Amino acid sequence: MKILISGATGLVGTALAPALAAKGHEVFKLVRKAPTSAGEIRWNPETAVPEGDLSKFAGFDAVIHLAGDNVASENWNDEKKRRIRDSRTVGTKNLVDALRKCGNPPKVFVSASAVGFYGNRGDEILTEESDSGDGFLPDVSRDWESEIRKAGDFGARVVMLRIGIILAKDGGALEKMLTPFKFGVGGVVGSGKQYMSWVTLDDVVNAFVFSIENNDLRGPVNLTAPEPVTNEEFTKALGEVLNRPTIIPVPELAIKLLYGEMGETLVLGGNRVLPKRLEAAGFKFEDTDLRKALRKVLGT
Repeated sequence: MKILISGATGLVGTALAPALAAKGHEVFKLVRKAPTSAGEIRWNPETAVPEGDLSKFAGFDAVIHLAGDNVASENWNDEKKRRIRDSRTVGTKNLVDALRKCGNPPKVFVSASAVGFYGNRGDEILTEESDSGDGFLPDVSRDWESEIRKAGDFGARVVMLRIGIILAKDGGALEKMLTPFKFGVGGVVGSGKQYMSWVTLDDVVNAFVFSIENNDLRGPVNLTAPEPVTNEEFTKALGEVLNRPTIIPVPELAIKLLYGEMGETLVLGGNRVLPKRLEAAGFKFEDTDLRKALRKVLGT
């Protein structure tokens, strides 16, 4: 298949592009800077018009849309929240519009989404049939997915992968979690009862490939390991894998003072998400046991 990827330089994209190429797919990347190879197409997500004309969007069998501002890169102020929202809603709208107008749109459109769609839901078990939650991230996710679905207007099979907390050695949430543990001051955050719906980068890559190749999969699809854990359970597992103590708790007040709304949402909040549709479609996770997954990712 001839596949176009946005966000190809991010955590998922840098692992996914070579995985697709290894399976014999022809991979092209949307890039912001001047192209350095024939496999790159320059674009501006604020307008989605590539360098040249819309014909550069034509003729792809599938498009994978990964672009979006990192929600955890800094505290949320009005400008940061605007960037988070616009990078998802405006960028997706413009990309879908360009694909619609190009004359030969793709038959498959697979996009990243996020478990932030569900909001902070305690220990409630959440599947793709569950309603969206309340708050900034659920609002953004609903608007984001609304724009993604419009790819169906030009006949594409649309898949929205609601991705959980990605465990990867370099980058992502795990990288930020490691520092306090390495200094022996890792511990439960807040109550420790908030759920963490995790998934390894390997399984994220495999799920995107599966979504491209499986014609029966469509709509919202949860991309999380089958066994979500609480923050307390995650903390204990990470401490064991690193052989570090986990006796110093991090109080809620400290998170709120340091990180504000972002900390309350991403660190103190959580959701218990299950990958019902992926498993029903026959997808097999490589990593289902948290401790084994952490050892694999960290090479311990």
